[in-house]
Amino acid sequence: MASRRGQLLDGVQLLDKTEGLSSNHALQRAKRIVDARKAGHTGTLDPFATGLLVCCMGRATKISGRMLEADKAYEATLRFGQETDSGDLTGHVVHDAGADFKGVSEAALEEALRPFRGDIEQIPPMYSALKREGRPLYEYARQGIELERPARQVTIHALDLLHFSPMEARVTVHCSKGTYIRTLAQDIGRLLGCGAHLSALRRTEVGPFRLSDAITLDALEAMADPRAALIPLQDLPAELARDTTTLGNQI
Repeated sequence: MASRRGQLLDGVQLLDKTEGLSSNHALQRAKRIVDARKAGHTGTLDPFATGLLVCCMGRATKISGRMLEADKAYEATLRFGQETDSGDLTGHVVHDAGADFKGVSEAALEEALRPFRGDIEQIPPMYSALKREGRPLYEYARQGIELERPARQVTIHALDLLHFSPMEARVTVHCSKGTYIRTLAQDIGRLLGCGAHLSALRRTEVGPFRLSDAITLDALEAMADPRAALIPLQDLPAELARDTTTLGNQI
């Protein structure tokens, strides 16, 4: 019989996080469903965002450091004509192109995407978990305080247009660790001169893991044996499997 603290389970659970859940809420629910004693995730998704959340159970938590360093991929929907303080649809509008704004042309957007491919510099958003004097930046932002933030270099390996309309476009982004897609949307909007923000964001890849292999929490809960959805340690890519036996615990 399992203890009240949960079972000693080892493996990786790929979740398709739904909109409105925090990453920690999704992790804790998955942990309860499989009755795991120990769990951690490998990179936060904002509550408004959906998609791949890599949850590690037991000894699999040892891969967390490598996964935090891994490249990520997203599908991002950019809404043109308004910039928000958070860079996404949850924020307050700080720039509005006005009632006469009719959108952008596809040619103008394609031209605006071009400078953001390759190595670029980003200024991290105030609405982020980066810390200053022990406090996350979002705490300052909620008080209306804006602090200087040094630019950081990130790499956009690929940035491609999937769907276009004059007021909204969907793009794929394959990027290095530390890339803020909200900031990318803002910067594209500023280059276009009309402002932009994220109206949707879906993560599709984290390192070797793919959204196509993930499961929703509702589907996981409906399984007769939810533990069957865990990827066993021996089935992880070789370099990750080695981490589970050679690295110290990182969560």
